[in-house]
Amino acid sequence: MDRSAEFGRWKAQCLSKADLSRKGSVDADVVELVQLLNAREEFFTTSSCAGRVLLLDGGVNGFEVQKQNCCWLLVTHTPCIKDDVMVALKKANGDATLKFEPFVLHVQCRQLQDAQILHSVAIDSGFRNSGITVGKRGKIMMAVRSTHGLEVPLTHKGILMVTEEYIDFLLNIANQKMEENKKRIERFYNCLQHALERETATSHSKIHEKNKPSYTHKKKRDPEKVHGKSVSEENDKELENVDDDDDDIGINIPIFPREF
Repeated sequence: MDRSAEFGRWKAQCLSKADLSRKGSVDADVVELVQLLNAREEFFTTSSCAGRVLLLDGGVNGFEVQKQNCCWLLVTHTPCIKDDVMVALKKANGDATLKFEPFVLHVQCRQLQDAQILHSVAIDSGFRNSGITVGKRGKIMMAVRSTHGLEVPLTHKGILMVTEEYIDFLLNIANQKMEENKKRIERFYNCLQHALERETATSHSKIHEKNKPSYTHKKKRDPEKVHGKSVSEENDKELENVDDDDDDIGINIPIFPREF
């Protein structure tokens, strides 16, 4: 199957599936970005999250919370307040952890050069943990990520281990990160728009130059020259002896350059 056709099939299948995320829809802060990418024939998004503050209650493996085996006490994609966290912590039975997760976006790209454009825009917009992977079947994935997350344990076996003042301090940091995250998303969207416009203009220019007919300027013939080369004396004599009724005289007579 043609690679372009196969990519189109993958895209149609992915975009026709139901959204299986907990929220069930694309976050408001990245709707326009997702629409921009999916409207282009060389991209389609497979997953996204605009950024969120989480309070998870569950087991801890080192410093990494295992989301599959935990209870979501609180999740918000907007700035979080202490009162909401304190109410949610009353439901904690295990090790509750406060997290801020920044914007993440996964995009499948038609060609490597398309992924490289996206990667360059992501890096320039502050998402410096972004990367490109190529699968065994030739699937090219671009992940837009950053490193300004936050993860702090608050309870152990349901017992609060920190003060309310410290929780308020943590939320100020998380909300600042949320604001910076939003600015980076806006910067990424604007930079991506300009990059895609430049790429489209460049592609059209190349197609125009490829299809443009080439013209060669021809000089007026000198009576004593043919195609810029002097006619030999022998050919001059041949021309004088040819019957005037031969209409094809200029085509059939061979031309030889004069030897110097």
